[in-house]
Amino acid sequence: MEPTMTTNFADQARTRRHAPEAADNLGKPTSARPYLDVSLIRRPNPRGAGLSETDAAWPQRLRRLARACLTHWGCAELIDAAELLLTELVTNALRHADGSSIGVRIYIRDDRLVIAVNDGSPDIPVLRPAGPDDESGRGLFLVEALAESWGASADGATTWCTLPLTEDKGPSDMDPAAVTAPVLREMPLELPADPSAVKIARVCGRTRLTMLDWPGNGHAAIAVLGALVDNAVAHGLTPGRTGQSLSARLGVTEDQELVIDVTDPNPLFPNFTDAVDGTVGRGLWNARRHGARLTWFVASGFEGKTVRAIFRPGPAEL
Repeated sequence: MEPTMTTNFADQARTRRHAPEAADNLGKPTSARPYLDVSLIRRPNPRGAGLSETDAAWPQRLRRLARACLTHWGCAELIDAAELLLTELVTNALRHADGSSIGVRIYIRDDRLVIAVNDGSPDIPVLRPAGPDDESGRGLFLVEALAESWGASADGATTWCTLPLTEDKGPSDMDPAAVTAPVLREMPLELPADPSAVKIARVCGRTRLTMLDWPGNGHAAIAVLGALVDNAVAHGLTPGRTGQSLSARLGVTEDQELVIDVTDPNPLFPNFTDAVDGTVGRGLWNARRHGARLTWFVASGFEGKTVRAIFRPGPAEL
């Protein structure tokens, strides 16, 4: 079951340890900076003992998404601790959830990373000593040891924890390719999940670009589209896996900027900065030389990523 997006989380109003600000504020997404928001559907074990195979796979999938987000947000130093905390909270939720779904939110507020898991259960988690022979029961002690602070909402449904950001590690200046104006018109481009996607993108992209009537360097834009699709084929697809998909989208904003998005199934891009700088490969480096501003982000609604290029109108300076 693929994750879907949700925005319904209970306000967090009660801390277990000293929190640096009122915990109810930590639960409100309105002023949070970029965030990951996933709703997973539970598949309980019909035998009633332990987690089903489907449920047991969720912590690993969420760790991959969290790693991709933290890398993109410039918070790679928090990955190890965040993955452990996320695993414990999600595993605990899968074991004790009241309903059929669990909500997971990871976001940055002020100077800290917040991880919140909503399992719908009214039972507030409590630290209990685990015996030397117990196979479980130590999860919250790990949360207590690793997190800056942690707590639960008043209704018990949401458990959260925080990690402090290091200085100057927020994402406010991370995105060099932010869209500066609303997209007025856009055209999708479905692609096969194989190497032929590069040629198809170049051929069909010219038609889409003509239809969009963008007043810029079309040759450079098509070259960049091809480079992004080539990168997606080479690094975004898992050989031998069926059911994968690639897609692209071209759009023109109110300021006449051209937005090129290429989406693939792999949510990770650990060497993005090196790729753009030309240290690793030449595809994205050449795309930047053609005048594109580049970034990437976790794609909404499924495990994957989107690499984005933005062109200003007018001829590119090569």
